[in-house]
Amino acid sequence: MPEIIPLPADYAAWLVELKSRIHAAQQRASLAVNRELVLLYWQIGRDILARQGREGWGAKVIERLAQDLRNAFPDMKGFSPRNLKYMRAFAEAWPDGEFVQQAAAQLPWFHLCTLIDKLKTPDERDWYLAPPAACVRWRYLASKGINS
Repeated sequence: MPEIIPLPADYAAWLVELKSRIHAAQQRASLAVNRELVLLYWQIGRDILARQGREGWGAKVIERLAQDLRNAFPDMKGFSPRNLKYMRAFAEAWPDGEFVQQAAAQLPWFHLCTLIDKLKTPDERDWYLAPPAACVRWRYLASKGINS
């Protein structure tokens, strides 16, 4: 049986501080991952829009693209035909990449899909993303049942 060693007097406080720093780092990492995925989804949507305009792609190409991406990245979620269509709608709703980086990438993907589904005008969508009140506005949207 291991011997119990007396702990330094400040050990408990130090452990609390370490746990806090670890949680904060985990949260920052999660936000960074979300931001990168949202930007990737916007870029994919922008590419789909451009190719549809240039080459006349239809729904069958999106279905094939979804299948090919899922085969290439079997452990990654998010490449269903429905989600690829959301990516396209996302790029169409917010064509300004700078705005996407500054505002849209701060929200989770599901929230952005909800905004696309429920708010039909650019002014409405932009109002919900205008910093710094985006979180407050999102709660307001949810309280009105618009997210269901």
